[in-house]
Amino acid sequence: MIMETVGRPKSLLLIGCVVACLGLPAKSLAQWKAKDTEWPSYAADLAGTRYRPLDQINATNFNDLEIAWRIKTDNFGNRPEYKLEGTPLMVNGVLYATAGSRRAAIAVDAGTGELLWVHGEREGARGGAAPRQLSGRGLAYWSDGKDERILYVTPGYQLICLDAKTGARETGFGNKGAIDLKQDDDQEILPDLTTGEIGIQSAPVVAKNTIIIGAAFREGMTPKSMRNNKGYVRGFDVRTGKRLWIFHTIPKKGEFAYETWLNGSAEYTGNTGVWSQVTVDEELGLVYLPVESPTNDFYGGHRGGNNLFGETLVCVDLRTGERKWHFQLVHHPLWDMDISSAPILADITVDGKAVKAVALPSKQGFLYVFDRVTGKPVWPIEEKQVEAGTVPGEWYSPTQPIPSKPPAYSRNGVLENDLIDFTPELRERGKAIASKYHLGPVFTPPTESKVDWPLGTLTVGTASGGTNWPGGSYDPETHTVYAFACTACAEPIGLVRAPKTVSDMNYIAGTAGEEVTILRGPGENAGADSPMPPKKRSAGGGYVALNVDGLPLLKPPYGTISAINLDKGEIVWQIAHGETPDVVRNHAALKGMNIPRTGQETYNIGTLVTKTLVIAGDGQITTTSEHPRGAMLRAYDKKSGKEVGAVYMPAPQSGSPMTYMVGGKQYIVVAVSGGAYSGEYIAFSLPAAE
Repeated sequence: MIMETVGRPKSLLLIGCVVACLGLPAKSLAQWKAKDTEWPSYAADLAGTRYRPLDQINATNFNDLEIAWRIKTDNFGNRPEYKLEGTPLMVNGVLYATAGSRRAAIAVDAGTGELLWVHGEREGARGGAAPRQLSGRGLAYWSDGKDERILYVTPGYQLICLDAKTGARETGFGNKGAIDLKQDDDQEILPDLTTGEIGIQSAPVVAKNTIIIGAAFREGMTPKSMRNNKGYVRGFDVRTGKRLWIFHTIPKKGEFAYETWLNGSAEYTGNTGVWSQVTVDEELGLVYLPVESPTNDFYGGHRGGNNLFGETLVCVDLRTGERKWHFQLVHHPLWDMDISSAPILADITVDGKAVKAVALPSKQGFLYVFDRVTGKPVWPIEEKQVEAGTVPGEWYSPTQPIPSKPPAYSRNGVLENDLIDFTPELRERGKAIASKYHLGPVFTPPTESKVDWPLGTLTVGTASGGTNWPGGSYDPETHTVYAFACTACAEPIGLVRAPKTVSDMNYIAGTAGEEVTILRGPGENAGADSPMPPKKRSAGGGYVALNVDGLPLLKPPYGTISAINLDKGEIVWQIAHGETPDVVRNHAALKGMNIPRTGQETYNIGTLVTKTLVIAGDGQITTTSEHPRGAMLRAYDKKSGKEVGAVYMPAPQSGSPMTYMVGGKQYIVVAVSGGAYSGEYIAFSLPAAE
């Protein structure tokens, strides 16, 4: 079904055409190639580097940055948006972005912010039922040197193809410029076109003439059933919209790895989508797919076995979608350790040998590094024995793969030494709270939640920890990955039993304080007392706070940026990123103490790398004597990690920053939103010369 297009004045379309058409330089029809001064893909390039070799903005003048233009996203939908996560593109002097609660595609003049065109889809009930709503994270640009196209996926899971000059649908693509992604998806039962749970918020990827689209599902660890739609990945022809290939992230019967799903569980298990960004090596013709968890995040008794390709990096052929190699990061996923960010393609030198590598940041704080041609780990990744769980009916892998290098750059377990330690008194109170939970290192399994002990397993480096969807960035000059990580995003995981009075429901989810969510069980023979995963609730019904008088239970740093050299597999530097939260700076128990900057407990910070700088914004609102309530966009010397500048933003960074040059001037654009501040793209540049 094709939805109604939001109307645009003809004059606006004409302006868009005139500006875009007249502003385009002559291009070769053989092959179009972006300039280093442009930002043509979500992560700057298909390699996922988030790098541009620009240095007009540098350590000597970063503090002088001013707002060049800004554009609020409120009017690009039917309500204000407080979760703007987009990263724009910039090609030929035009900036393209998604914006607003309906996920409109917009084009603006990259130098002035003037709106050139808008395209939106009114999806009605379909959009309202979408599992991934709002503006999403971006769109894709394609050109063959003559035609220019913009592609994006609506909340209701339609792929829309637009003329980049005018914003009008490319009517020769799909069905009058759109493809209904809920169809032609090899599902056993196609999802309902209005309410079916499948969508995506990430940007499409276009490599050569192939569009690559993944799938996402409901956020939050609480599916309605262990049976769900499957998150297959598809390739489409960029000119016609024809489906070229499909990769089954849960194998069908007769396909490779089907036997890793015991008792036929591959037939009904769902999710296992690719909701994060995909990267591509066009020269090798290879696509790198970061696959998420199967249904359900914290309990897998109904899906015994290792469950390929759950939480697996899969390399497929760009032309055919055929699997070339894979590496499963987590066997039989139980921790919501989705592969949450884009793989980074890097050409490095290890022990004197050139290696075409792919480096994968992760929630668990490991940077997994492989030869991207063969899939062989650059440094050994060893299968190590992990704790066996005791949840009735669960299936456990006895080992998990743990990299030998680089070392973990973020906390990925909770031990007593990780607890708050500002004062001996706070330390003891933290230990008392933690004693109610099962503690352990990475891959400590979820526990059944009990009234006495344990309430659950206390984890970090799981759902919200480590590096999440913004991913890392890469400097091809120094062969260094830069990655933000939340080192204090603690998640209690406890499994509770469903009341036998609940009709045809076998499991409920809970731990620490919120309402429980009921889930359907694995089949007719499942007992009503079977365990299932948590959503924040305690077994006794009372709330157990994961803080000490408002202070985080875990000690600082709460958030870090790490520089990791890929030639050596070593952490070069690590700094606390983000201003110390108000609750810590102003806490009565810490009065008079000299607290070093703690960084911030957040999971949505992306980094940008330029010729000399690493740039990232605060993820929380703070108040200091120098600046009003807001957040800072910070710059660090990329060699040392020393902060060299910061400028004020009215709200936290909520989308990863990007940079470009137009008209001889460098710009940095970042999305901000959160709290009571609705979404806004802000472009910074240096003041005009006097």
